[in-house]
Amino acid sequence: MKYLSTRDNSLKKSFNEILYQGLSKDGGLYLPVEWPNIDIHNLENKSYEDVALEIIFPFVKENFSKGELQNILNESYSTFSHEKKAPVKELQTNKYILELIYGPTYAFKDYALQFLGKLFSYSLIKNPKKITVLGATSGDTGSAAIHAFKTNQDINVFILHPHGKVSPMQQKQMTTVNEENIFNIAIEGNFDDCQKIVKTLFIDDEIQNKTSLTAINSINWARLIAQVVYYFWSHLQIKNKDINFIVPSGNFGNIFSAYVAKKMGLPINRLHVATNKNDILKSIITHGQMNKKIVSQTFSPSMDIQISSNFERQMFESFDRDSNQVNNAFNEFNKTGSYQFSSSVIDNFKKIYDASSINDDETLDTISKIFKKYNYISDPHTATGFKLLMDKNDDETWVSLACAHPAKFNTAVEKAIGKATDIPIELSNLFDKKENMTILPNNIQEVKNYLLQNI
Repeated sequence: MKYLSTRDNSLKKSFNEILYQGLSKDGGLYLPVEWPNIDIHNLENKSYEDVALEIIFPFVKENFSKGELQNILNESYSTFSHEKKAPVKELQTNKYILELIYGPTYAFKDYALQFLGKLFSYSLIKNPKKITVLGATSGDTGSAAIHAFKTNQDINVFILHPHGKVSPMQQKQMTTVNEENIFNIAIEGNFDDCQKIVKTLFIDDEIQNKTSLTAINSINWARLIAQVVYYFWSHLQIKNKDINFIVPSGNFGNIFSAYVAKKMGLPINRLHVATNKNDILKSIITHGQMNKKIVSQTFSPSMDIQISSNFERQMFESFDRDSNQVNNAFNEFNKTGSYQFSSSVIDNFKKIYDASSINDDETLDTISKIFKKYNYISDPHTATGFKLLMDKNDDETWVSLACAHPAKFNTAVEKAIGKATDIPIELSNLFDKKENMTILPNNIQEVKNYLLQNI
């Protein structure tokens, strides 16, 4: 399997070359040259780890044997607290929840980042070196990455988050880890500012000459292939021929993983993107308008994003894999803050996706209604999807993703249902621990200097 860049479709790189690089030097994102095909019938009666083996192996087989990958997957999911790892629960006829809350940090990011952490560890055994993980987070990615890498002293981890714009629980999960290789940076800006700094530093020659800089955001292809697994896993649990998914989305990585599953042979009919007030994804998919806007703070902070990095991968696909069109689009967008897709490309988006924006009032109302009707407590990100699920026709099979444990967002939960949900002991203990973080201005050079001083 070879990999190209969304901004240079002539590239032919190996998985090992893209594993650490994350972002291509031309600024693009990696994708496989071709999509492997999976026969879903060959996945029946297998464990989650064994299903993951069959789906992921075609992407990595030049660099890892099947036995090595099996060991990586077994270790990745050994600490998950549910026997099915990602169980599907039926709310009512043809309406289901895919619960992705059973990893060590109680968020869907664990499914990819536990895998990525073990993948790095095995790769470093083969090719020993020191690497530097650099990532931006709007909440859950940071804590999941820190938990995955905190015991590996060959990896320094620098996580940027928007200061004061993640939930208190999300912040504590990051900043109370006291390992010497963990560096938390609070940026005086929003998530898009953090993401811009990370992308700029990835193509900075001085930093790349000092260390091997590695991506753990969903710009890293290895994260997406791990997320593909639970879409297949959902289908195997429900056993319906055709399936539809509702995915709360900010950076577009999770729902693009569903698109990948579709390209690999999973019989997905429709994909519905749920966004909050920050509705750039709805604007693009519905009207073809990609505009820079001011980011609004909401009850679903992990979706408080206006520039969704992974949408570049869908742009590349919808441009018939023409990297010149991707480059032209971003050149115009970066100059003017706006880009209008053609009607044919919009039609392509709409063949695959629907998109809706759910505001804070609707989010809280949905948490309340779901609790009253089903005695089920959802976090606000999950609730954006549940709002859409409740409106779907009962004669089609719809699965909505549960993204995080509601205790991570108890302020919103209590506002919606009049009480906080029970907090798992691993989370409640965080508030007794000392925080460690460095607050920096929204300035690329200052962040760069901080990295160079600490790597």
